[in-house]
Formats: sequence, structure tokens, C-alpha cells
Amino acid sequence: MAGVLQRFEQRLEGAVTGAFARAFRSAVQPVEIAAALQREIDNSAHVLSRERMLVPNDFTVELSTSDHERLTPFGTTLSDELATLVKEHVTEQRYTLAGPLTITFVEAPELGTGRFRVRSKTNASVRPVAGQRMTETAIRSSDVVIEVNGMRHPLQAPGVVIGRGSEADLRIDDPGISRRHAEIKVHDSPGGTTVTVVDLGSTNGVILNGHRVQTGSVADGSQIRLGNTSVLIHITSTDRER
Repeated sequence: MAGVLQRFEQRLEGAVTGAFARAFRSAVQPVEIAAALQREIDNSAHVLSRERMLVPNDFTVELSTSDHERLTPFGTTLSDELATLVKEHVTEQRYTLAGPLTITFVEAPELGTGRFRVRSKTNASVRPVAGQRMTETAIRSSDVVIEVNGMRHPLQAPGVVIGRGSEADLRIDDPGISRRHAEIKVHDSPGGTTVTVVDLGSTNGVILNGHRVQTGSVADGSQIRLGNTSVLIHITSTDRER
């Protein structure tokens, strides 16, 4: 761990001018943020298998108003160097990132100068259904919409296969998700639209509203957990005129 931090400091010294050091003389130090990111990763790691531990990939660094102002001119450089540090730490500890790495700095006015917080979450990348219309009109006109990491995907019958592999309709880059993990089935009938979820023989199973299921009926507001990713289901009235 010390080696990673030392390399981070050396790279940062070579990447910015003396103005950077002066800006941080009486404020939060970049190495403090780097160390906090390492601790956040270590404290958030959880076991995927005997040889794999998953760690967050989306980090937010909350800074006081004065520190945020000092950081702004160096934000890109610092983010890039912190990202390199995180990747080195992940490699050295043999962790697995949950998805593409992002580090964002935000202002937190309630914090005093020199104080900061690091928050993290797992946020796997999502590749939409091939050929699927992702417009607001398509989403509003669909009876069934699934929401993954803030992205909404309208569904039509017969539904969608979710997984990590190229053969899945909706690909989620989550190492806890199998190549073909689950199918969300949409059934249109004179009596209305019904939705079910089916486990396709996944390694980590399908959790529907907190309960593991092989097949389960899905209602509006249901939450499906696949690996480390939550899928929220929105089902609207089936009496809508089309």
C-alpha cells in the first residue's frame, strides 16, 4: 500500500506545477484523498468466490467549498492520477472492479477546510438491447420499463435476456452476473400485461424483492438483484390507448 501511495505522489509532482503544492499548503492534501480511496476500497470489498473479491468502481470525493475551489484547476490531472492509484491498488490486492472506474469531486458546503468524505458504489456499465429505441417517447409509451443504474429500458413481449455475455440482449458488465443470467418475460394478453423473471441457471441466482427465486411474478416497483446490480421494474396501466 505504501508503494502505491509513494508512486502516486511522485507522479503528481511531475504532472503539475508548484502552484498545485501552494494551493494545498493549508488545505486537504492529495495523498490524504489517495489513502482514503484505498481504505474505502479495502473496507467495501466483498467475496465473489474463493479467488475473487469485488470492490466499488464509482467514487465521489466530497470537499469543502474552499478545497473544491482550490481543486478545480487541477481536477482532471488529480482524477487521472487517483484513477491510476486505484487501479494499481486493485491489481496489487487482486481485487475485481465492479465496472468502469469513475472518480468525481463535488462541493459539500457543510465541511470545513481540510475536511473531506469519500463515498463509493458499484455501478456496472449497461449496454442497451440491440435495436431498442431509448427515446423518452418509447419509454413513456411502454407498459414495462426496467431501470438499471439510472438508465431506463422499455420492454415489449416476449421480454429480454440479461447477462454479462455477448449472447445476452441486455449486457451488464458486472462480474457477479453470469453470461446468460436471467430472463424477464413480458406477456401481453386480453387481461393485461404480466411480467415474470426466470433464473437461467446463473451462478449467483436471482433475488426478487429479497427472496431467491427460480421463477417469480413481478409487480410494479419490484426489485430484482442480479449479482451486484439492482434492476427496478416499472409496470404501468395496461388500459393505455396505443
